Amino acid sequence: MEIEGHTVSKINRGLLILLGIESSDDETDLQWLVKKLGDLRIFSDQDGKMNLSIKDISGSALVVSQFTLHAKTKKGTRPSFIHAAHPSHAEPFYNQFIKTFSEVNQLETLGGRFGADMNVVLINDGPVTIFIDTKNKE
Repeated sequence: MEIEGHTVSKINRGLLILLGIESSDDETDLQWLVKKLGDLRIFSDQDGKMNLSIKDISGSALVVSQFTLHAKTKKGTRPSFIHAAHPSHAEPFYNQFIKTFSEVNQLETLGGRFGADMNVVLINDGPVTIFIDTKNKE
C-alpha cells in the first residue's frame, strides 16, 4: 500500500481486508468479524481445495478502511454513503479492528492511514473475493 508515493504497508500471503464500517457497527460486530475472518477456510491445501485458514498458513492481514463499500446506487447515478460511519466512529473502530485481529488470531496485521488517499496493489489468487456483512450473517 502506498501513500503519497511511499510504501507504508506490505504483506505477502494473507488477506486484504477492505473494512466498510457502518454507523451502527459496534463491539459485537467487531468481535464476530475478527473471529470469522481468522477461521474462514479460503486458502488451498495440498490438494488444491479451499480448506485452510489464514492462521493455518501463518498469513498476514492488511486492513484498509473502505467507506465506499456502503455505496447505495438505487437512485440516480451518484452513490449515497448515508450508512457509512462518520470518521469520529469509523477511525477508532478501524484501529481497534486491526489491534483485535492481530491479538485474537496471533497474526501480523497491518493497516494504512485512515482517511488517506491510498494506492493498494492486490494479487487476487484464485481469484477469491468474499463479501461478509455482520448485519446479515449468511
